[in-house]
Amino acid sequence: MKIERIELRHVKLVLVSPFVTSMGTEYDEEHIIVRVDADGVTGWGESVAEGTPFYSYETVPTAWHILRDFLIPSILGKDISTVDEAIAGYAKVRGHMMAKAGLEAALWDALAKTKGISLSQMLGGTRKKIDVGVSIGIQDSVEGLLKKIGGYLAEGYKRIKIKIAPGFDLQFVEAVRKEFPGILFQVDANSAYTLDDIGIFKKMDDYNLLLIEQPLGYEDIFDHSKLQRELKTPICLDESIHSLDDTRAAIELDSCRIINIKPGRVGGFTESKLIHDYCASMNIPVWCGGMLESGIGRAGNVALASLSNFTLPGDISASKRYYKEDIVEPEFVVNPDGTMDVPTNPGIGVEVNMKNLEKVTVRSESYKG
Repeated sequence: MKIERIELRHVKLVLVSPFVTSMGTEYDEEHIIVRVDADGVTGWGESVAEGTPFYSYETVPTAWHILRDFLIPSILGKDISTVDEAIAGYAKVRGHMMAKAGLEAALWDALAKTKGISLSQMLGGTRKKIDVGVSIGIQDSVEGLLKKIGGYLAEGYKRIKIKIAPGFDLQFVEAVRKEFPGILFQVDANSAYTLDDIGIFKKMDDYNLLLIEQPLGYEDIFDHSKLQRELKTPICLDESIHSLDDTRAAIELDSCRIINIKPGRVGGFTESKLIHDYCASMNIPVWCGGMLESGIGRAGNVALASLSNFTLPGDISASKRYYKEDIVEPEFVVNPDGTMDVPTNPGIGVEVNMKNLEKVTVRSESYKG
């Protein structure tokens, strides 16, 4: 497959409602859409670097720089037959996982299309439907949170996740569990706490949580091992896991008992699969996290979550959860039974709506081989 042309688009999609976490409030989502044209097919990927460096050091400008000046030149005009060949071409670029993941996703899509198979099949997926959950930002009141949860449960979501932060934690957890005693329920701190807050998490042991996600530092593995020893509830690591090596360290230290796999955070589907396979060998369940992707990135997440060890519902909500109008057709929907269909058409399995894409594009550049 000869890489003939690559296009980058800085997009800005307005959220249907503000999304509040311990890192701040988001009103829109800025990402980079990557398009790869090769041998008569077009592959699409999404770099989930954001407009701010609050979740990751990567931002849209840094990812654009790495893509334009290093990753794209390493493959443009070349013939590749596997994604591994492309990865080898830019292996000396350290870090910048979100930039790498956007390009790699477009290559996976293009290669799957040349073979006439779905991305799920290309990745080794085994499911036709995946279980999905929903992530709810920090709310101003308990009453408001309970109302939102009731609405999402009525839509069919199988698992509820709420964001927490100091001052917005135990009272919300207690109220949710009292109102909805039987639901799958988890919390996400986005690194907002320290070991000094251990008492808060010990109290959470009483509420039958599915997991506590990333309670401590965003690069930490060691202190999480100290916290996990004190808890019955499994800790799940997100921000701390950038690679298979991080995964091995976390599991060997018993820093967590569940892993959240985000392709953008670990550099793409290739590393995601390695982490998935290792966790399966260690009987560690995984689930697919989200970065408020458009339908392009969401399609990739759905395909990845069809692999066998994604045994917990992921943050792969319907398109309408975040955006009034997505940039793919058909948009992603949640079935009444709390599942989402895995696309079966070649590649990511959905078509990019170019009119909608143009409307959200801030700037674009193309590069020819």
